[in-house]
Amino acid sequence: MSDKVVLAYSGGLDTSVAIPYLAEKMDAEVVCVALDLGQGGEDMEVIRKRAIDCGAVESIVVDAKEEFAADFCVPALQANALYMDRYPLVSSLSRPLIVKHLVSAARRFGGTIVSHGCTGKGNDQVRFEAGLAALAPDLQVIAPARDFAWTRDKAIEYAEAKGLPIETSKKNPFSIDQNLWGRAVETGFLEDIWNGPTEEVYSYTADPAQPRPADEVVIAFEEGVPVRIDGRALTPFQIVDELNTRAGAQGVGRIDMVEDRLVGIKSREVYEAPGAIALLAAHMELENVTVERDLARFKRGVDQRWSELVYDGLWFSPLKSALDALIAEAQKHVSGEVRMTLHGGRATVTGRRSEKSLYDFSLATYDTGDTFDQSLAKGFVQLFSLPAKIAAGRDAKRA
Repeated sequence: MSDKVVLAYSGGLDTSVAIPYLAEKMDAEVVCVALDLGQGGEDMEVIRKRAIDCGAVESIVVDAKEEFAADFCVPALQANALYMDRYPLVSSLSRPLIVKHLVSAARRFGGTIVSHGCTGKGNDQVRFEAGLAALAPDLQVIAPARDFAWTRDKAIEYAEAKGLPIETSKKNPFSIDQNLWGRAVETGFLEDIWNGPTEEVYSYTADPAQPRPADEVVIAFEEGVPVRIDGRALTPFQIVDELNTRAGAQGVGRIDMVEDRLVGIKSREVYEAPGAIALLAAHMELENVTVERDLARFKRGVDQRWSELVYDGLWFSPLKSALDALIAEAQKHVSGEVRMTLHGGRATVTGRRSEKSLYDFSLATYDTGDTFDQSLAKGFVQLFSLPAKIAAGRDAKRA
């Protein structure tokens, strides 16, 4: 009886070529698993059928849009997750969910091997395999592009020789990964970091320099979870999807950066994440209003470490699980509304309100009605600065 290989299938060249190649190389039957993560583009049923046409014995498509939004994008939002303070973990968030469904398919179909299309240069190989090690350490992992030294030219030649129903044009120079949370673009002329991205690079966002009317939006949160837009109750998926459209139309969420990859090299990446960037700006501001100062200060370090763990593929790690608990505790009072103006490539907060607010107008105002007892400030300042004063006196005696 042949082994079964469960392949994370995207419908593109590399994973399509992997189907007959794995069948021959491993003398195995290939089961393909594709996830709808709200990426848009090609019809998922077309992708499912293409896998069968390329030689898969089974091909399944999982509608994971709502799951991705609620269980992966929302936690990233609550953690204000930005790797290197800029990248909202577009690809990083999808990998553990794909791994979860790969393991499920392996159990369902009796698979003993799991495969992915990652190269040896990228972060995704680690994300897939670290996730699999945590969830199903008994499964063997094969990565054809890495393990068998596939190049794009070899893949195209193999596809043409096998007559695979997949476009093998070399005209598109970019490597693209996209989902509900954003879009990642690399390679081609972008590998020269002096070259600026042209408009053809972008798909989720319009040119922010083009004149257009501004768009005002009010986003409501309950315990750190977005629940309404302009008073309309929506699921997290629907909220991100709508903001991708509205913020994207204003050019919000374009990111061009050189980032530190886990494998030790620097890589130039261009991202589009209009909905994510708008939501992150709103959530951060609502935390400013509702989270106590020391907790907020500590959480900023937790958020950074959480982002690094997820970027590095450690979604299922004990530390990430422990940080999840702290972040969840910090979200208990993050409820309220944030008003934003989307315009000119920016999502600008213009208003915020919350029944859980720690902002006290009577303490903050400088006008009549001020309840802040300024007479207490003099002694406070003296005590607060006393350690510095003592140290300065000591240093003056030594001089």
